[in-house]
Amino acid sequence: MFDLHRLRLLRELKHRGTLAAVAAALSYAPSSVSQQLSQLEAEVGVPLLEPVGRRVRLTPQAEILVAHTEAVLERLERAEADVAASLADLTGTLRVAAFQTAALALLPAALTALRERHPALRVHVTEMEPEAALPALQARDFDLVVAEEYPGHPRSRPSGLEHEDLLDDPLRLACPAPPSGPGKASPVRAGAGAGRPGRAPSRRGMLPGALAEAAWVMEPEGSAARQWAVALCRDSGFEPDVRFESSDLLLHLRLVEQGHAAAFLPDLVWSGQPPTVRLRSLPGGRGSRRLFTSVRVGRSAHPAVLACRDALRRAAAARAAPPRPS
Repeated sequence: MFDLHRLRLLRELKHRGTLAAVAAALSYAPSSVSQQLSQLEAEVGVPLLEPVGRRVRLTPQAEILVAHTEAVLERLERAEADVAASLADLTGTLRVAAFQTAALALLPAALTALRERHPALRVHVTEMEPEAALPALQARDFDLVVAEEYPGHPRSRPSGLEHEDLLDDPLRLACPAPPSGPGKASPVRAGAGAGRPGRAPSRRGMLPGALAEAAWVMEPEGSAARQWAVALCRDSGFEPDVRFESSDLLLHLRLVEQGHAAAFLPDLVWSGQPPTVRLRSLPGGRGSRRLFTSVRVGRSAHPAVLACRDALRRAAAARAAPPRPS
């Protein structure tokens, strides 16, 4: 009989990539993880790891073991869910990860509902972008993740996870206010004559051509939001002059308010408050991101997960009417 603890270490290595990452996640010494995996190799009787440069990768036989380990752990999570469902009250800790605007606009109301209905349930929330949160969910760092995907840029959804749509969040062009005072150039004209193309004519149904000369604030390179935003600008005939990069959409808003940049802002950023900048609707079919919740398949029937999903749906349904674009 293979040792389940060692099998879980092998699974952790597949999801986290390095022995050091496994050790850090589980508060072990790297040498201890390596020793446990060597003992598992002796139990199985075949090599499970092979060196690749300074790292290791799983052999085909190790991949087979990980697949069976996933099935065993899923079954154990289903058993845990069944036990929890047999109890009168929800207890324990639910670990949730959500990106910034969802955390600001939806989680407070959802947490209030959970506290009122299940006072013994402890909810631990981490703000984290979906690019990191979904793999962490698969690695069992969280029980539920609130994630997003942008139109035309579907997010890769790892196997073993179950997804449920939460809401569609309209995206709008936020135009910077012209700066006040003499001699101050508008950010919409910034960059002209500085090695960048001049104003491009707007393509039908796309962004105004004047934005070809605007300074922009966008999310970091590699993010789904950045890929979507750049593609929308390129479809409108220009390459955006991205001078500010941040995953903090409140910073995006401040830069627009102070006239430093143009941005794409979702309606959830207002959290029921009236908009403080000029907003314009985006072309049809390109103007909403989708929010969804993800959980591991074996965890999906756990009462705490069901309660949290229900609270998030109620918070989404009760959110204030979206701002009116100018």
